[in-house]
Amino acid sequence: MKDARRFLDGYVRNLARLTYAADALSLGVLESDSADDTFAALAGVLAPLRARWRRVESWKQDFGYRLPPATPRWAPHVQLMRRAVLARSRNRLLMRSLGDEEWVLWLDVDVIDYPADIVERLLAAGRSIVQPHCVLDYGGPTFDRNAWRDHGRFHMDALRDEGDLVKLDTVGGAMLLVRADLHRDGLVFPPYPYGRANLAARPGQGELETEGFGLMARAMGHQCWGMPNLEIRHARA
Repeated sequence: MKDARRFLDGYVRNLARLTYAADALSLGVLESDSADDTFAALAGVLAPLRARWRRVESWKQDFGYRLPPATPRWAPHVQLMRRAVLARSRNRLLMRSLGDEEWVLWLDVDVIDYPADIVERLLAAGRSIVQPHCVLDYGGPTFDRNAWRDHGRFHMDALRDEGDLVKLDTVGGAMLLVRADLHRDGLVFPPYPYGRANLAARPGQGELETEGFGLMARAMGHQCWGMPNLEIRHARA
């Protein structure tokens, strides 16, 4: 989480709506480099989950990185550093929070709506790496464009007609379910361009963060999957 105070109440409210057994759920949150009071606010907003869930923990880890003034987070010239920090954040959170859990559900704080039974539906896919389709408006174009196939030519919105479960070369991280043993075996989020020699990579480059994760999964012998007709909604910038 970063500068996420305005999303915290909704984030926790949606987590509290989950129909999966609360006493089987653990939550780990990492906050970094916020200019607002995100970390201080976490203690209060997480209290209802701590009363019901198996385990709830939060940590602060600053990386000293902020976007240059008036620079949107999607600006091409900041992607290498921005996503390297994101990858490091995910990996630090993973190392601190993963205990004996069987699955890891990555869920960004600015995902504002999803079905209450999303955990059950993702588990029912029967895949070790699977994600829903992140959009701004239900039925609209893909928002999380880090999930793709065929060297980045096809995103989830182009795969809706293929069915409810499709192969992906890379994944996004807005919401992503991963069998925990894959992480234990070394599957992480590369903070550097990974997989230049991987045939699924875009020509002439490796991939960082969640896209690099997808290429690393492939190198380890694991297929990534997407559910293009199971949609979740991301906040507008």
